[in-house]
Amino acid sequence: MPDIESLLKETRVFKPHKEFTKQANWNKKQVAEYRKLGAKDPARFWAKMAKQNVSWFTPWKTTLQWKPPFAKWFVGGKLNVSYNCLDRHLEAENAWRRNKAAIIWEGEPGDTRVLTYGELHREVCKFANVLKDQGVKKGDRIALYMPMIPELAIAMLACTRIGAPHNVVFGGFSAQALRDRINDAGAKLVVTADGGYRRGSPHALKPAVDEALKGCDGVETVVMVKRTGEPTNFVEGRDLWWHEVMAGASAKCPPAKLDAEHPLFILYTSGTTGKPKGILHTTGGYLTHVTTTAKAIFDLKDSDTFWCTADIGWITGHSYVIYGILANGATSLMYEGTPTHPGPDRFWDIIERWGVTIFYTAPTAIRTFIRLGDEHPKSHDLSSLRLLGTVGEPINPEAWMWYHRVIGGRRCPIVDTWWQTETGGIMITPLPGAVDTKPGSATLPFPGIQAEVWDEEGQTVTPPNGGFLVLKQPWPGMLRGIWGDPKRYQETYWSQYKNTYFAGDGAHRDPQGYFWIMGRIDDVMNISSHRIGTMEVESALVSHPKVAESAVVGRPDEITGTAIVAFVTPLGGIQADKELGEELRNHVTKQIGAIAKPAEIRFTDALPKTRSGKIMRRLLRDIASGKETVGDTSTLEDYSVLAKLKESEEG
Repeated sequence: MPDIESLLKETRVFKPHKEFTKQANWNKKQVAEYRKLGAKDPARFWAKMAKQNVSWFTPWKTTLQWKPPFAKWFVGGKLNVSYNCLDRHLEAENAWRRNKAAIIWEGEPGDTRVLTYGELHREVCKFANVLKDQGVKKGDRIALYMPMIPELAIAMLACTRIGAPHNVVFGGFSAQALRDRINDAGAKLVVTADGGYRRGSPHALKPAVDEALKGCDGVETVVMVKRTGEPTNFVEGRDLWWHEVMAGASAKCPPAKLDAEHPLFILYTSGTTGKPKGILHTTGGYLTHVTTTAKAIFDLKDSDTFWCTADIGWITGHSYVIYGILANGATSLMYEGTPTHPGPDRFWDIIERWGVTIFYTAPTAIRTFIRLGDEHPKSHDLSSLRLLGTVGEPINPEAWMWYHRVIGGRRCPIVDTWWQTETGGIMITPLPGAVDTKPGSATLPFPGIQAEVWDEEGQTVTPPNGGFLVLKQPWPGMLRGIWGDPKRYQETYWSQYKNTYFAGDGAHRDPQGYFWIMGRIDDVMNISSHRIGTMEVESALVSHPKVAESAVVGRPDEITGTAIVAFVTPLGGIQADKELGEELRNHVTKQIGAIAKPAEIRFTDALPKTRSGKIMRRLLRDIASGKETVGDTSTLEDYSVLAKLKESEEG
């Protein structure tokens, strides 16, 4: 099998601003030292980070026990995540943080709440006692099926306080998806809400819980937050109102002293077929990873208001809305609703009103904003921003440039981050005070992370060709397994190469060693014996001034093996016709070569995306090939998009 060919040529380089470098948490000298230590002895580097950034009740005896593919980090150490996120910020030297905002929350209708570190600590202790009163013990699993409201953060931290692993299920999943996750995790209690708000209307959640629990024998109690006030079913003897049980709860609850390898949470990722995978993360390694990366990559300061737009139902929300941000004592902004309600400038309005300094969002959201027009961000004062980030998918260079120019005002560094649910925290990323950035590149591995690009035989691929992205050494935030299924864990992540983690993504490195993520290996197209990643063709299409967004897939072709089909969303007001289709084909040929010229271009108003913003190319492949849609579609945000795509017109 030949290497994946790299066709995209990007030569622009942006150096860190001198002013930013002067104040950066990690400067160039430190980064060089950390890279040297991380390459020579990764475990020693992470031990140093664990001592610097995490508070321990009992020090560990062994930094790493590695029996491939199973790792244990900080063996013998004891700590508590809730203590690290709350209590330590209230103690003597940090006591001033008691009245500092921990969470700024804004609901979609415009209602707001601010919880200081002191108030959040009080609420977390109270709900931890509520859980205890309901018979929850250390090790019991708790399912959280909630909208983006402060009570979700409170419930998560309360679970960590008593050592009850949580399983957050995104509040848009169906009853069946919820049931599967509750049963697989063996959850004892469910925390939910009557509903939340989405696109201007109340969205009920409790009916899905009631339906799901018809097939769940293990759940004894449901605690429900009153959010919308809409009429809802209440099951006597099982259901409890959050506000009622919290009213009488004690605000004193000492944090449990938990082993570093104590299960922290299970988070499910959907597969193409079969049941979802329950990714297990544990306490000490995960907290070390997310606290260290948040501090270094986002340059977190006490004066920052950090906004990660991800829903807490995804790993990004776990790591960089809650745990990594609060453990650093920063202010985390949470927003309940959609980016375009009640108008297309909602995000920019929030940034202006709350003085957001660090903004972390998905490339798909950025491309949506491009399509909506520059006038919306330009109508707001975004001067508070000092750093931007992207997460979820590779960002195409032209979207990166728009983000840099229009949102960052050409002054904000951009950290383009690569990581996964399975990695726990960020793995490949710029360090904003030390690393030159290139539009579209995640740049270099974080110190202590050993990433490579290999061919099928496990040999390093020569730049500029691409191959399989692998991680050669264990790292603290790594998944500890698939819940209840060690065989599947081994087969999924460790069977491609011996003792090496296979990420499932394609990548290539340039002559400077920078990583360019080329998309999922499943999305690589074999065109006339040339293996081409989807991301590069999509980037070429989006670089055309009339295109807002694109997604590229392959369909079977008798002559070339695979033909490229491009689904394209034009900018508002642009006529989508055959003339534009030919113009785009020629543009791709000019940008990256005739081999990548799409055989077919279909124009569409929207692409099928997960609720975390990732394009579901698997569904597009089915549509392009004329197949019935199969596999798990529980993460799809808008089912009506599928029907529209099947009727999309060829250009």
